Amino acid sequence: MIDKSESQQQKKTVLLTGATGFLGSYLVKKLLQDGHQVIILNRSFSNIYRLKNVFSQIASYNLDKCDLETPFRDFAHIDVVIHTATLYGRNNEDFADLVEANTFFPLRLLNTAIKFNVETYLNTDTPLDKQLNFYALSKAQFREWGERLARLGKIRFVNIKLEQMFGQGDDDSKFPAFVISKCLSSPVLDLTAGEQKRDFIHIDDVISAYALLLETTPLLSRTYQEYELGSGKAISIRNFVELVKQLTGSSIELNFGAVPYREHEVMYSEANLVALEALGWAAKIQLEEGLRQTIPWYFENR
Repeated sequence: MIDKSESQQQKKTVLLTGATGFLGSYLVKKLLQDGHQVIILNRSFSNIYRLKNVFSQIASYNLDKCDLETPFRDFAHIDVVIHTATLYGRNNEDFADLVEANTFFPLRLLNTAIKFNVETYLNTDTPLDKQLNFYALSKAQFREWGERLARLGKIRFVNIKLEQMFGQGDDDSKFPAFVISKCLSSPVLDLTAGEQKRDFIHIDDVISAYALLLETTPLLSRTYQEYELGSGKAISIRNFVELVKQLTGSSIELNFGAVPYREHEVMYSEANLVALEALGWAAKIQLEEGLRQTIPWYFENR
């Protein structure tokens, strides 16, 4: 564990991508709460409903109407870039769109950050192997660029391999939210056999880890740092779905085995928390507790 007292007193100017998304919106609110100046990159047509209560407190730049360098020129100095925007490819997007969103755009942003002497770039990554699909490949290609540039001393690059997060306000494109919504609205849910094990982490624990990394990584000498972020406890998909059914009081029929496994299905994923724990971080919200906090939101917003 390292002494963070000096760093914690320093307020930063932080530029954030993906701010209108689930993770990004929580980060914006946490950054503001901690007294940091927040700049976001979005599009003029982005839905800002998650930020409506704090939008007046942030500086927003629409990338379809301005150059990527504009916010860097407008502010005397940006201390940190936090990149959370991503394209999962769940809507059959072309592989070129995945490369543009997950490799080329963050690389242009990284290049701009280096040009304007930004100290730290926090990147949100996936734990998936790059051979699994084009999404994972496009994420890995950017991570490799970030690591190479960091090791050349161009910038501090902090790579965060994020497991399955969940919490209030996520949409049904994510598996935990999908299962909760189905348990509240459908008579039957077709699933795989559910033997895969996944690491589920509550959004509040995710945000606490990002906040800690924002404060502590500048105190470390390493220019490239990588952290796995999850609860550190994997559970089978079958047990997770059965737990959601129980907590929602649903009578849904769970049809395990109706859906075949995907090609190259990942059967086990669990975060190794050694690096984060060395900084003094620990997940505080157990899975059942987190689901009990989360499910009422989906009842109210069906």
